[in-house]
Amino acid sequence: MRQPSVIARRLAVASVSLVVAAGAVACGPEDNDAKGAGGDSTPHKGGTLTVLNRNPQQDFDPARLYTSGGGNVPSLVFRTLTTRNRENGEAGAKVVPDLATDTGRPNKDATVWTYTLKEGLKYEDGTKITSADIKYGIERSFAPELSGGAPYLRDWLVGAADYQGPYKDKKGLAAIETPDERTIVFRLNKPEGEFPYLATQTQFTPVPKDKDTGTKYEEHPVSSGPYKVVENENDGEHLVLERNTHWSASTDDERKAYPDRIDVRSGLDSSVINQRLSSSQGADAAAVTTDANLGPAELAKVTGDKELAARVGTGHFGYTNYIAFNPTVKPFDNPKVRQAISYAIDRSSVVNAAGGSALAEPATTFLPDQKSFGYTPYDHFPAGKAGDPAKAKELLKEAGHADGLTVTLTHSNAKDFETSAEIATAIQDALKKAGITVKLQGLEENDYSDKIHNVKTEPGFFLAHWGADWPSGGPFLAPIFDGRQIVKDGANFNTGLLNDKSVNDEIDSINKLTDLDAAAARWGALDKKIGEQALTVPLFHPVYKRLVGKDIKNVVISDWTGVLDISQAAVK
Repeated sequence: MRQPSVIARRLAVASVSLVVAAGAVACGPEDNDAKGAGGDSTPHKGGTLTVLNRNPQQDFDPARLYTSGGGNVPSLVFRTLTTRNRENGEAGAKVVPDLATDTGRPNKDATVWTYTLKEGLKYEDGTKITSADIKYGIERSFAPELSGGAPYLRDWLVGAADYQGPYKDKKGLAAIETPDERTIVFRLNKPEGEFPYLATQTQFTPVPKDKDTGTKYEEHPVSSGPYKVVENENDGEHLVLERNTHWSASTDDERKAYPDRIDVRSGLDSSVINQRLSSSQGADAAAVTTDANLGPAELAKVTGDKELAARVGTGHFGYTNYIAFNPTVKPFDNPKVRQAISYAIDRSSVVNAAGGSALAEPATTFLPDQKSFGYTPYDHFPAGKAGDPAKAKELLKEAGHADGLTVTLTHSNAKDFETSAEIATAIQDALKKAGITVKLQGLEENDYSDKIHNVKTEPGFFLAHWGADWPSGGPFLAPIFDGRQIVKDGANFNTGLLNDKSVNDEIDSINKLTDLDAAAARWGALDKKIGEQALTVPLFHPVYKRLVGKDIKNVVISDWTGVLDISQAAVK
């Protein structure tokens, strides 16, 4: 679970336009029906849906994509064993069957998972989809030349750690068995109760071996979904999809596939995207975006216009922005100093710096406030909305800093309103009231990322953020707090360098659970326990506000992604 964190960040950025990557919180979307869009709200088949995005849909190969729930645009072409539930809010955070008849059948200790494919599944050329195709699709994702996807399978599958893919090793992976054309079995190194979530990743897309063109496959991947690729320009900058006539809705309960054609255009500036959606001229009337958030100024303008306000969808994605401490760096080795800073934080000013309460919700827990994560309310260092500088000073005195303290806060210079100067300045102002002088160290995005994710260079006090690979506490807590995931010679995400046996053991125990509701409750309790150590200061969860064109119908935004689900959208 080390590398997934990179993906989680990537997903969050994508969601927030983000930051947002993966790959858009707490309660469900409040106005995501976009009821005012286009008068008649009944969705109809036909027309062209235009997607206006900042980031191109690069590497359009299921082996190379790092997406959760099957992705957004990818999910129109690639079906997987399981997928996300395509419903609004909390209901959309559930995993449901896709190509498979169920979400998987585990053995007693969740080390073996068995799936059966539905009958009648076909590719865009009318040929049958088989379990061997899914096995091959997974195996090719191990090929070095097709890198980029989630690395969980390399860690979880028996004997997969050194596998180099079918181009070099034609024997394949013995841990994946296909006893017949509709059955596929996975043998794991250890219990993994959340395997159904993993089976939503695009690596579980079937790929016919005789149609595999290696690194060129992304130009025309063979569709198993409702749409096929007819045009892919400049590595996903312009992607055109048309109906796959061999896809059958009778085998697919999730994708509505209303439009006849989907035209994805990327490389656009967020302000341009929002202006075009606002104006809704020509083809833009039937347009949406999956990665361009409304900024504070744009949101203020939209809020004052009833017609535009009716076309705003609100989404929440499992994502937390926080302060991270390195307890090996003085004075942060003293828990009382970390607690003092926790009390001194003015979350109201931080939320304002992030764009205001419409775009950010204050956080006192590390886990996002959604049921699927196991959200358990707690505030170990209650300081109200504006902080408690008096309590902070008291703790500093106990820590031996009665005359105050001077520290350096490292942040990014990226204009993301998350780990950037705006947030850092709000923290600087709040801590000053508690007698803590904060010097700001702003770094360019790549330098910032390299510094904070390297054990040898990690600062003592810095801004960070985290997004989940799927809506569960597992991929949220384990990469940050599992001591066995501390990476000394690579990208490290356990910023607090926590290696607590009781925490590690509880992570293992929860991973054995196949009852995901029971697991969620345990993740929430673990979050509360870890929070007592003040290794982080949760600041806020982002909220995503996205415009849609005036002719868009059936806006669905789940808590899994936080953004409009293209597979549900219709045009007038």
